[in-house]
Amino acid sequence: MNAGRTARERARAELTEEIKTIARRQLATDGAADLSLRAISRELGMVSSAIYRYFPSRDDLLTALIIDAYDALGEAAEVAASRGYERPLDAWLAICAAVRDWARASPHEYALIYGSPISGYKAPQTTVQPASRVPIVLLGLLERAQGEGLLVVPEDAPVPDGVLAEQVQVLAPLAPGVPPPVLLRMGIVWTQLFGMISFELFGQLVGTMDPADAFFASTTRQMAAFVGLN
Repeated sequence: MNAGRTARERARAELTEEIKTIARRQLATDGAADLSLRAISRELGMVSSAIYRYFPSRDDLLTALIIDAYDALGEAAEVAASRGYERPLDAWLAICAAVRDWARASPHEYALIYGSPISGYKAPQTTVQPASRVPIVLLGLLERAQGEGLLVVPEDAPVPDGVLAEQVQVLAPLAPGVPPPVLLRMGIVWTQLFGMISFELFGQLVGTMDPADAFFASTTRQMAAFVGLN
């Protein structure tokens, strides 16, 4: 009985992955808004009702694809962080480069998580933890630098107050000991990193910083100095 159940579970897992693979092809050709469970079932040769046993709705499939994308991106950042760089600055540059490399290799999945909102879709709470993997890696690096005496609060970094102070406190448990001015600047560079990648992927740098290799390398180094990594 156990062997039979295992075989069924394996078959279900394989078909689930096949559904997601076809869905990713749809993302590339039709975009997330036009993702269709019926079209996927036709490509698989399944009756349309059968696919709903795997994903009850389009939104359930979108959520699975979003979580997979965040996890793949997070893994790329974590692998870069684990390479044993002696200087936190070198690890910072490697993590940023890994994020960009993943985005360039998976532009449609990147667009799914950082592109335009999908009409009628609201991401559930289950996407929050996967979405946090990259910032957790960067915050952990700042914590390490702080412990090694390699994080210096820039003299012109303001101390957050009011609403900003409350928002920065959300990040504090992820990087104990890192000063609030640095945490605030971490929020700034976080948006800068993904804004810069989005500009590159969506063609906004054409005619200026394209190709973007030198621009990206220079900017990520300046971002490191901005948060106090020297």
